[in-house]
Amino acid sequence: MAETGTRGRRERLRAETTAEIKRVALELMASGGPGAITLRAIAREMGMTANAIYGYFATRDDLVTALINDVYTSLADAVDAAWGAAPAEDPADRIQVWAQAFRGWALANPEGFRLIYGDPVPGYIAPEGGAAPDAAQRVCTGLTALAAAAWPRAQHLYADSDFQWSDFDAGLLDKVRPAFPDLPPAAVALALRIWGHLHGLVSLEIYGHLHTQTVSPDKLFREELTQLVRAWGLTPSK
Repeated sequence: MAETGTRGRRERLRAETTAEIKRVALELMASGGPGAITLRAIAREMGMTANAIYGYFATRDDLVTALINDVYTSLADAVDAAWGAAPAEDPADRIQVWAQAFRGWALANPEGFRLIYGDPVPGYIAPEGGAAPDAAQRVCTGLTALAAAAWPRAQHLYADSDFQWSDFDAGLLDKVRPAFPDLPPAAVALALRIWGHLHGLVSLEIYGHLHTQTVSPDKLFREELTQLVRAWGLTPSK
């Protein structure tokens, strides 16, 4: 019994220290950019020896991979939950709540957003398959679901599209075609354009470029969403 309790305490302390290492890494990134993430710097901030921190992450790249997986999974969870909570019979609402969840997550996790969508960590080499393949798959298929929701009303707008499957990266197609076998290439291109609209405005906001231009970035984002869904023949939610 005592041995079990001791092991439980060790595991709890290890989990707490691991979480603190990740938190400090993101704080260092926030203040010094992605290049500031080093195990020695984290050890110094936490009052640990360099050798001690290597007991938690053998390399800096192992830590970065764990961070990316954590934050990407958090994003995927947020947008999936928003999509699932919206009524399936209201595609406009599902598109809008997914997009709002994406922006809300980014504002709540600016360092995480920068880690997965901003400047790369210098010298970082991701493992084969990527740092967060499951989360990346979920976000990618979520974006494609936005296009799929709009497609029944919007497809006539793209009747003259000349996109072919050969225009897309094979890795992207491996993600989206099994999930949406009936969508044509033009719909996948639409998903990428949706991504450009959403990601562009959120990136401007996260990196501070909108703050000197407008005091209402939320209103700007909502209006962009409204105009997008209207352009596809959908009725925006209030």
